[in-house]
Amino acid sequence: MRILSPAISQLARLRMGRIEYFMQYPLQVQQQVFQNLLSAAQYTEFGKQYGFSQIYKIEEFKQRVPIHNYDTLKPYIQRSMEGQQNILWNTPIKWFAKSSGTTADKSKFIPVSVESLDECHYRAGRDVLSLYYNNYPESRLLTGKSLVIGGSHQVNKLAPDSDSYFGDLSAVMLQNMPFYGNMIRTPDLSIALMDEWEEKIERMANTVIHENVTSIAGVPTWTMVLIKRIFEITGKDNLADIWPSLELYMHGGVSFTPYREQFKKLIRKPDMFYLETYNASEGFFAAQDVIGQEGLLLFLNHGIFYEFMPMEEVGKENPQTLQLNEVEQGKNYALVISTNGGLWRYMVGDTVQFTSVSPFRVKVSGRTKSFINAFGEELIVENSDKAIAQACEETGAIVNDYTAAPIYFSEGEAGGHEWLLDFDVMPDSVDHFIDVLDRTLKSINSDYEAKRHKDMALRRPVLHVLPKGTFTEWLKSKGKLGGQHKVPRLNNDRQHVEEILKFTGITGVI
Repeated sequence: MRILSPAISQLARLRMGRIEYFMQYPLQVQQQVFQNLLSAAQYTEFGKQYGFSQIYKIEEFKQRVPIHNYDTLKPYIQRSMEGQQNILWNTPIKWFAKSSGTTADKSKFIPVSVESLDECHYRAGRDVLSLYYNNYPESRLLTGKSLVIGGSHQVNKLAPDSDSYFGDLSAVMLQNMPFYGNMIRTPDLSIALMDEWEEKIERMANTVIHENVTSIAGVPTWTMVLIKRIFEITGKDNLADIWPSLELYMHGGVSFTPYREQFKKLIRKPDMFYLETYNASEGFFAAQDVIGQEGLLLFLNHGIFYEFMPMEEVGKENPQTLQLNEVEQGKNYALVISTNGGLWRYMVGDTVQFTSVSPFRVKVSGRTKSFINAFGEELIVENSDKAIAQACEETGAIVNDYTAAPIYFSEGEAGGHEWLLDFDVMPDSVDHFIDVLDRTLKSINSDYEAKRHKDMALRRPVLHVLPKGTFTEWLKSKGKLGGQHKVPRLNNDRQHVEEILKFTGITGVI
């Protein structure tokens, strides 16, 4: 481990030259990625169907190939899962990243090629290290181990006779990771790939307390669960006392805004750093290149060709998309990708905003389906995260998780928003919390403010305080505990809110 550390850290620093190249020549790099993708896939079934061999320009690609979502690509993916090859991509597809992202019953299975592992996910992982070392050249990150809170995998039960496997993306990556990657992470695969999450957290906690952990990677919700269990075992309340060399937490998957203050209390260490990544089952898209600064550097030479759909185009029969040279800062775009895993003009479901166009940096602003716009208020997750964080700051509360949905108009009563919150620490006053939440939403969203004027379209938010752990128990009851399953923060559909209230037996409204 100590022998490998200097070599790996030197390689990480050398990678900065390639990162700086795509930062300096973004359009040229994306043009090359586009050409490479079409050249590789021209003789696949999908490539033949849409005439990839006759496409030379991006505009021709847009004209020939329609925008796809998971449902429209599912027939191709299903055949790949049954063992058929050369359908969407020209090299064998044996792994599929199982993705939920919402509480919908159906799971998505994203094809993972050797190229998407090597040239996207693993390359991006190396780039994250490079960016961190570029910020902190004196880092001793690789003198210890990285605690990776991964998912699980299993043999593909959908097609028992095929040589294919599925699992959470993190599990697929761990299973296929190069030997040197396994040497610098903890726990071992027998624990990291367990699919029973309660036992997994228990075994992980008892194992990793004996390691020299210098970094942690995982979604905030499960990381907090693990840390709290470690505290129960050790009797300590500061992670820095257990791992004195801990210096970095890499997070992604959900906004870190509601969790930031909680992590500062769990890890009381002045030289603790936080690095945000934008990694999904479909690809590793971006990471912070300047620690502490908003915006994630878009990875442009990782086998992904990007398009950006203005929000007014979402839902249209033939929506228009933009290239990098056409986007504007501060506007919401739905992310559309074509990848070396065989996804073509695929809507990921995320919305992004550019925080910089030189170089190209983005932030995730929400989901195309994770918002509330029942009354023209256009409330996105970025708004709700900020409002929750402000309400916590002013009331002394700590929120474990939350969700919200609209209350539609009824006779003689305006519509509204119904919020379900799981507090780790209760606010000084729930009424005060609601007031701050409402006030903050008005200050950052003019459409919400207009609808709230004199309670004409939107009344004061309705809030339910849930027992601690409700969201976890509800997901467990649906067989969706762990991995990438999570409750949607915002949703125009009230079904999940009604299901959770029924699950808890709560009928009273604060």
